Amino acid sequence: MQTGVISIGLDHVVWFINHCVAVLKQVLLTPDGDVSIAALLCNLCIALIVVSCRARPTRKTASIPALLRGIFPKRLFRSRSVRADLIFFLFNVILASLLFGWALLSTQTVSALVYDALLAVAGQRAPMMTAAWATVVLTVGLYLAFEFGYWLNHWLSHRNPVLWEFHKVHHAAEVLTPLTNFRVHPVYSIIFFNVIALSMGFAGGVLRWVLGQEVSQFTLFNTNAILIGTSYLIEHLQHSHFWIPLTGWLGRLIVSPAHHQIHHSIDPRHFNRNFGSTLAIFDWLFGTLYVPTKKRERLTFGVDDNNPVHHTVYGGLVAPVLGAGRVALESVRQALAGKPAPDPER
Repeated sequence: MQTGVISIGLDHVVWFINHCVAVLKQVLLTPDGDVSIAALLCNLCIALIVVSCRARPTRKTASIPALLRGIFPKRLFRSRSVRADLIFFLFNVILASLLFGWALLSTQTVSALVYDALLAVAGQRAPMMTAAWATVVLTVGLYLAFEFGYWLNHWLSHRNPVLWEFHKVHHAAEVLTPLTNFRVHPVYSIIFFNVIALSMGFAGGVLRWVLGQEVSQFTLFNTNAILIGTSYLIEHLQHSHFWIPLTGWLGRLIVSPAHHQIHHSIDPRHFNRNFGSTLAIFDWLFGTLYVPTKKRERLTFGVDDNNPVHHTVYGGLVAPVLGAGRVALESVRQALAGKPAPDPER
């Protein structure tokens, strides 16, 4: 009996190790991975081009050691915040899908339900354009649906005090790196992916019915081509120390790295600004846009008093649940007393 138990235990260990290796390979080495090394290198090349163009007027040539120090400053390796980001990355990539995958809606399921409902109510429509143009419309439409779902979820996470307790985990980062994107509480992830599934699924079902024909979106590596493009061009620079601003009309269309760094600022002027992922038009439409200036702003990141507990397992996973419970109870108490609910911190 004991041998059987040991054998089963070893089998589970081997399975888990293989799972970890497979997931990390998918995330890091595949072109559409969440933190694809290829995409990271493309983002880094863009950052270097921008930095080089800025340095040209001074006619100074940076040495390779100086360049490396600029790309990988020592504070990245010394920061407790960065170490916490790494732990969150491993947890959310390796364990979160195993523990919470059951709680996620499917975009395809939502799309099919919406499409079938429209067919039942209004019937089949005749094709309104060529298949090629329909594919373009579907691709752009799904990208816009993703961006709107991202903006809406992000806005709600700042405006609702209960949701803020979970989203605060992300804002507790005192140093921004591409791994900060994984510094999220599991509850926040569940809400985020379900909101995205609803927004993209609803848009997909409506577009499929409106277009009146079966077409597929343009994809690269089995992902929406526009989303892949933003990943390789700008996405990983948003959580970085590179000040790359887009100003003027471009700053009203695209969320540059500087836009998102301002979003993480603890300066009250920057609170509740720049909720978009890579598209700024929803911030522009709903009055939450803050366009950065070309000159770098002095920014400090984090929340509260940047308490070290934010970078612990308790602060990152347990405290948000307790905090959300306290806020929810306080909201109920205030409602029963006829008083307004408490505001989120930012």
